[in-house]
Amino acid sequence: MAAAANHSPRVRSRYWTGLKLIRTYILALGLSLLVFTSNLDLRFWRRTITLEEQAYRVNVLEQCSYLKSPAGPPTDFHTRAQSDRFVPGTKAVLVQNAKIWTAAQNGTEIVYGDILLDKGLIKAIGFVSPELLKGVDYTVHDAQGSWVTPGIVDLHSHIGVGSAPQLRGAADTNSRKAPILPWLRSIDGLNTHDASYELARSGGVTTAQILPGSANNIGTEHKTILSPVLFFVLSDTCFAGGQAYVIKLRDTEQRSPISMVVEPPYSLNGSEFDHSLTPRWRHMKHACGENPSRVYSQTRMDSAWNFRQAYNEARKLRDSQDQFCAKAEDGLWDELGAFPEDLQWEALADVLRGKVKLSVHCYEAVDLDVIVRLSHEFKFPVASFHHAGETYLVPDLLKSTYGGTPSIALFASNFKYVKKREAYRGSEFAPRVLAANDIPVVMKSDHPVVNSRYLLHEATQAYYYGLEDVVALASVTSTPAKAMGLSHRIGYIREGYDADLVVWDSHPLALAATPRQVYIDGIPQFDVSYVSEKPESFQVLPKVPNFDREAAEAVAYEGLPPLEPRKARTVIFHNVNHVYTRSGDHIVALVDHETSESMHSEVVVQDGTIVCSGTAETCSSFSGNDIEIVDLKGGSIMPGLTTFGAPLGLVEIRLEASTNDGNVHDPLDGDPPSILGGNTIIRAVDGLQFGGRNTLLSYRGGVTTAVTAPVGSGFIQGASTAFSVGASTILDDALVKQEVALHVSINRSSGSSVSTQIAALRWLLFGTDSTQVHLKGNDIVQRVRAGESTLVVDVDSADIMGTLLLLKAEYEKASGKRLQLTFAGASEAHLIAKEISKAGVSVIVTLPKPFPDTWDQRRILLGPPVTAESIVTVLLEAGVNVGIGVVDEAYARNTRFEVAWAALESNGTINRAEALALATTNLEKALGLVDVAMPNDLVAYEGGDIFDIQSKVVAVICPRAHRTDLFV
Repeated sequence: MAAAANHSPRVRSRYWTGLKLIRTYILALGLSLLVFTSNLDLRFWRRTITLEEQAYRVNVLEQCSYLKSPAGPPTDFHTRAQSDRFVPGTKAVLVQNAKIWTAAQNGTEIVYGDILLDKGLIKAIGFVSPELLKGVDYTVHDAQGSWVTPGIVDLHSHIGVGSAPQLRGAADTNSRKAPILPWLRSIDGLNTHDASYELARSGGVTTAQILPGSANNIGTEHKTILSPVLFFVLSDTCFAGGQAYVIKLRDTEQRSPISMVVEPPYSLNGSEFDHSLTPRWRHMKHACGENPSRVYSQTRMDSAWNFRQAYNEARKLRDSQDQFCAKAEDGLWDELGAFPEDLQWEALADVLRGKVKLSVHCYEAVDLDVIVRLSHEFKFPVASFHHAGETYLVPDLLKSTYGGTPSIALFASNFKYVKKREAYRGSEFAPRVLAANDIPVVMKSDHPVVNSRYLLHEATQAYYYGLEDVVALASVTSTPAKAMGLSHRIGYIREGYDADLVVWDSHPLALAATPRQVYIDGIPQFDVSYVSEKPESFQVLPKVPNFDREAAEAVAYEGLPPLEPRKARTVIFHNVNHVYTRSGDHIVALVDHETSESMHSEVVVQDGTIVCSGTAETCSSFSGNDIEIVDLKGGSIMPGLTTFGAPLGLVEIRLEASTNDGNVHDPLDGDPPSILGGNTIIRAVDGLQFGGRNTLLSYRGGVTTAVTAPVGSGFIQGASTAFSVGASTILDDALVKQEVALHVSINRSSGSSVSTQIAALRWLLFGTDSTQVHLKGNDIVQRVRAGESTLVVDVDSADIMGTLLLLKAEYEKASGKRLQLTFAGASEAHLIAKEISKAGVSVIVTLPKPFPDTWDQRRILLGPPVTAESIVTVLLEAGVNVGIGVVDEAYARNTRFEVAWAALESNGTINRAEALALATTNLEKALGLVDVAMPNDLVAYEGGDIFDIQSKVVAVICPRAHRTDLFV
């Protein structure tokens, strides 16, 4: 039986009933004796009272005392010898030979030694006395010098209430009853069968706050799910609740939601509990800005009034209770009446009493200002602001919050993922700017927006962009623990704390850091752990680039700094360690100091072409006043990356229709616009826009070419286009190829059946010219049928892919033509990797970090540490041509990290050239761009290459445009 359940008021009620009865009679006897033996003025004892009346008065006074008592751990909490979550039978663990980052001393303490975990607690750190081990049944975990940190703590998650895979029957997540619903509770919708729990644990996440959402000002979340390619809204897939709960992410023997909750508040199931106990923290979510405004068709003025009206009701309840208690404490029992209770407002009254850790979803300064003013009007503290895109622009406002400065919970570089105008000024430099202003910083997942498995990677990216290393690690351990009110038991490695910790395969801030083992309540979470060997350099804190100028510009330009590069004709790059270029459809090393005896260290570029590569003496003839000098500091020059899978160039702010190309019609769902005269193949090239912030940020991330398909939720998306990401306009020699491939989508989430979608594809392939005469712009269809263009099918299910392989074979046998087929997405492709390879089908993995978002993705291959192989390594081993894409236009900038991650978890089976090919030549082959004259752009990285976080892009060499674009 999980010990956590012992803290449930229901389970403890029988125990406390007996104790309370005994205590009541003792107190009653004492009060009766005072009546007869004291000279005090006891006016309220003028009449004889019954034992029942005396018990009632005792209970009332205890309840009133409880209302006034501050929340938090009891004073003797750290004297506990056993955790309340300890599972009997759990063996002790002695972790030996570890580098222990404890989070103590402001994150600066590192202890070399051992850790003893016993009875669900950390019993000793550093030196473990043999006396502590006497009589203890324990196992030994030799960490062999590995880094150990506290378990990762997620301050903002919807795991369990926004379950994966998405199924309507498991979506107890959204109420649309009203904007104010503080009485709803996330625990009442927590699904214990969410596939995400295992994923989160495999990323080292041990504790998560399960927040209600943001469709309501106080209550539930309208979670807008936007298909990365199909661009549609599933408005019913939302998160719900008003009150939040903190859970541990291990499986429990009870298999119940309540057994997962850490320190459930005693008021969880009403007011009948032992009021002599120290109150525990409660948790609640508020939301302001676009979400509640969009759902309830209200303005920010309406939202502000909703908050004020709700808090006024809560204030009335609090004041009436306080008045009741004042009378009771004065002995005015005859005037008392019934204790004022209101289940709808009692939680909000506790906010006013400062007994609730309040999390507030707010992006913009205008919304932050409203909450800060409300905090003063009604005198309540705010524990944390979440998403909080503009907080780095208003630090003084945050510091003026009633009760003290809140923590700020942020994304790292994913701030534009939410696709709203209010997120548009967010910045990757926000964490460092806030920390510089002494404001606590938390990195969050908002799971499943960011798969919480990769929450530590959010901290790594924050560190990459300039957040101090110890602050970055604290942002996912001790700082969120404080914001939850649970820093007395989690977030640190200290004696007496919960036995939650992670043993890592590399420095936790190194790229692709992976747990070797995760302990929750002292219980190991992996029977077997698979990790890849990392370079020795990954065992130490990585150096990161200097982004001081960019951070200052982000603040100076209020989140919208200029992103366009400077243009140069001649550039000399000093101190170059690696130069990789294309040679046909291969990536080759032109300069590689790790393998070459010659010490090439200088590269000269004129008009976008390398004209000299060698020593300084070799290239000494190039000089002049118009020459730019760039020191790469041991950096690299590598091929520009190609991105696919997101509507880059078609979408800027998804929820702002005026900023996008729009959604194409679905020919399987009603009639298309009559002016089209029938079904028309839409071309992405006709809707391109250049100079968007997502596009330019991708360019600064080393992405030089994008292949983008039209945005649609139906069967036929249309013809994709390939274009240069750094181009200013479509007239700037921007187009690499106007029509690249024909894109269709086949999935179970469509409005049409899978069999109908397959039938439509069959008609496209087998239909005669006469039956397709009404298909306008169908040249690309004819090219696909002739084997001259690629058919890209967005598909995840292995079953559907198998059917498509049969259809391909059938078509090729009937037509005598080869069908160039590529699967995009392909989350389950590993299940039929050999068959895909035999059929000559390429695969573009758009979720190389897999997540079972839909039913068609439920059989993902998790990869290390859960499985030895990843989907990429399995496909490559089977001989499949594999490319890597991304699912979101805001994430295209991180393509380099996706490529590096795939290589780093391959256990050495993917080298530099092969990794680069995943987002260059392999990807282009999968899309049918082999015979196209690709731009052959090169990217200069200062300080390293794409396989770590030590480098930054400082230039793009553009042969086609006869120039070099500089970002320095």
